[in-house]
Amino acid sequence: MSSSPANTAVRLLLHSSAEEKTSRNALLEDEVLDLFDLMRPRLLGYALSFGISLQDGEDIVQETFLALFRHLLQDRPRHNLQGWLFRVIHNLALKRRQKNSANAFPLDFAETESSDFDLNPEEAVLFNERHRRLQSALDALPQVDQSCLRLRAEGLRYREISKILGISLGSVSASLSRSLARLERVERR
Repeated sequence: MSSSPANTAVRLLLHSSAEEKTSRNALLEDEVLDLFDLMRPRLLGYALSFGISLQDGEDIVQETFLALFRHLLQDRPRHNLQGWLFRVIHNLALKRRQKNSANAFPLDFAETESSDFDLNPEEAVLFNERHRRLQSALDALPQVDQSCLRLRAEGLRYREISKILGISLGSVSASLSRSLARLERVERR
């Protein structure tokens, strides 16, 4: 188990939320912290895809894991905790974005990803141009379609996406088909 600053913050918040630490609480705390270490990057990335700041994203991730700890303390269902976490992140990120009442800013993955490869200047320009085209096409999609794509990219199944977004399985399927077809058309240009 790592001891990152974010993990330490969650640990401190968990301690402050429990009046008396029992062995059961300690086990639940360890389980939540293990899930935090495992899921934090994916959940933070999903939260940031709503155009909120990094600080807001970190806060939302911490709120989500506190909610998970309370959820488990109350002996609520444990099946599909990954889907549960994404649903909570989704709802909190939407609320935060609305609260901030700012336009959603797309993540600029091109700056970080192109530096991860050994690209020559020409390849970097082509990579960044391709990324800009795809990002523009992604930004033009309705919010539901964007969310479906991002959740599917995180490895969630159609049924999980359906529950998180509160839409039918058919809507998830249609959204993904429509979105992928649009992105393929942009890619072929």
